Amino acid sequence: MTAPLRVGNASGFYGDRSIAWREMLDGGDLDVLTGDYLAELTMLILGRDRLRDPGLGYAKTFLRQLEGCLGTALERGVRIVTNAGGLNPAGLAAAIGTLAGRLGLTARIGYVEGDALARPDALTANAYLGAFGIAACLDAGADVVVTGRVTDASLAVGPAIARFGWGRGDLDALAGATVAGHLIECGAQVTGGNFSFFTELPDGGHRPGFPIAEIHPDGSSVITKHPGTGGAVTVETVTAQLLYEVGGPAYLGPDVVTRLDTIALGVDGPDRVRVTGVRGSPPPDTLKVGVNNLGGFRNSMTFVLCGLDIPAKAALVRGQIEAAVGTDGLECVLARTDHPDAGDTEAASALLHVHLRDGDKGRAGRAFSAAAVELALASYPGCTLTTLPGDAAPYGVFTADAVPQDAVAHVAVLPSGERVRIAAPAVAAVQRPPVQRHPSTGGSPPQPTRRGALGELVGARSGDKGGDANLGVWARTDATWAWLRGWLTVERLAGLLPETAPLTVERYELPNLRAVNFVLRGLLGQGVAASTRFDPQAKALGELLRSRVVDLPTGLATGPAREVVP
Repeated sequence: MTAPLRVGNASGFYGDRSIAWREMLDGGDLDVLTGDYLAELTMLILGRDRLRDPGLGYAKTFLRQLEGCLGTALERGVRIVTNAGGLNPAGLAAAIGTLAGRLGLTARIGYVEGDALARPDALTANAYLGAFGIAACLDAGADVVVTGRVTDASLAVGPAIARFGWGRGDLDALAGATVAGHLIECGAQVTGGNFSFFTELPDGGHRPGFPIAEIHPDGSSVITKHPGTGGAVTVETVTAQLLYEVGGPAYLGPDVVTRLDTIALGVDGPDRVRVTGVRGSPPPDTLKVGVNNLGGFRNSMTFVLCGLDIPAKAALVRGQIEAAVGTDGLECVLARTDHPDAGDTEAASALLHVHLRDGDKGRAGRAFSAAAVELALASYPGCTLTTLPGDAAPYGVFTADAVPQDAVAHVAVLPSGERVRIAAPAVAAVQRPPVQRHPSTGGSPPQPTRRGALGELVGARSGDKGGDANLGVWARTDATWAWLRGWLTVERLAGLLPETAPLTVERYELPNLRAVNFVLRGLLGQGVAASTRFDPQAKALGELLRSRVVDLPTGLATGPAREVVP
């Protein structure tokens, strides 16, 4: 078939807009509707659910969302593909069958399994599978396909494989569809959600619609949304999502390595962006494996420090807490939110966050929080807390490793019940380390400058990958890009964001996106579930960078590049 495949997405995470499924089905024509529910933290949550009830392990909210939408999808021929199966895709597939029967509907349901690996020492261990198992279920007539841990983009790539008949060797087409899947996987993030320049959106960013990828037989696509929905689809909103949670220019996946530095973006009309030119190469011979373990227990108490002598007050509390519970696993973070000569208590106050992590639930629990409360009348002047004494909560630790592709039993379970083994790619390649770019800061001629926030000229998008984070920064015009690529070095980033200075920081350029991407190794420690960082997933890191006041060239425009609509 030569007509484009219209793939919508109604969920970017476990907890996304609950009525998005209904909005997407009612908003216009679709061929496929996907839902992404799995993140590293979600797998930990589902693992704990499964400990309480072995029959769980999937995203329970999906069933509630599907109840009001399944009949509509079947009537309109919209096929549903979701990774809401989590740790138990067979269990969710069975639950959907029960739901369909209760609603008086007949639904052909397939599911994909094999991602779960036997790791006796782990709470969860799951390989990131590719898209060919999804395609096999759709080829067999499935109306609904449920998966466990596949790559997020596979939810869109699988339907494209089934529609266009691509094989393992169609690397450019697979890479193009991977980009389309990456763009829509996070729901409204590509239509104006979490966008640096949200004030420029037609509705001010109040309620962005969910996205659609029109995927063509050659793998190129157009990113759009239903008419009349909020937000916008522009070259910049698409650029922002392209930079989300990526590393070097070679974007590794189980089916193809996608070259992000070959992407070309162009305007295809209002709220329509063309994505072309994507090139692919053979995938690695290994699959990424995400592993979650229970790391112990943690607890937190926050002290309010008002007025004068803030460092001394913080030091007093720390010493008192250490004397009560010891130093092992104790962390104190002073947030200087106070302002001098403030006219109210809140503006005059700093916050001291005290965290304790330990394998002993008793020490991290009431023994710690009670020790903090006992200081209320015996510590610094004005002592008060924002938290009540409470028990410790378990936390998880995320790590990643790899296994050979052919060591994983990737299986498509067709609506008939037949089990089809999905073979590993016959051609794979050893991946070399990506080439970083470290421009010299001494090559640019002097030019007049003014003091201003970096975000007047650039946008940014940041996110987490286990214990690492990425920070993508894009220029709004060609002239700003010519300045940015030489100015924003690893060394300058360390000066603007001091917490990155001791880390291993990788820097990559994507000139076709007018962007620089940094990978910050170890910024998030043992991952979001274990992090005590104020911004545990590094989602705000890009906005922090944009807020820094620097010397900006006076000749650079502060607005966006003009988008030419053909």
